[in-house]
Amino acid sequence: MPESEYEKAMRPEDITRLFVERSNAGDAAGVAALYEENAVLAYPPGQETVGREAIRELWAKVLANRPHFEPEQPLPTLVSGDIALTSTPPKDGTGARAQVVRRQPDGSWLRLLDQPEFAPPAS
Repeated sequence: MPESEYEKAMRPEDITRLFVERSNAGDAAGVAALYEENAVLAYPPGQETVGREAIRELWAKVLANRPHFEPEQPLPTLVSGDIALTSTPPKDGTGARAQVVRRQPDGSWLRLLDQPEFAPPAS
């Protein structure tokens, strides 16, 4: 589906819902469309995936295993102008998830930075 045909996140919190819907549908391109062109994703653990196309390729591999994602209740969003910090307490007990999102010229929001897992520091 062309990127322009995907539902846009008109509130920062919409991105989490759209991520779950598109992941569960196996739509790697749809997941990648939630990220800015030069976004940085801290995944796989200990690595970074940079850029929408690389994020799409990564999610194509992840979604090939048909994982199921459960919606997570968002914590309060912090907004400063066109930048927002979204976060959720993961149901899988990985500590926290946090994303920096940016308002786009059309008023929609896209992820700029995504930290899906905060693991306790190794001692």
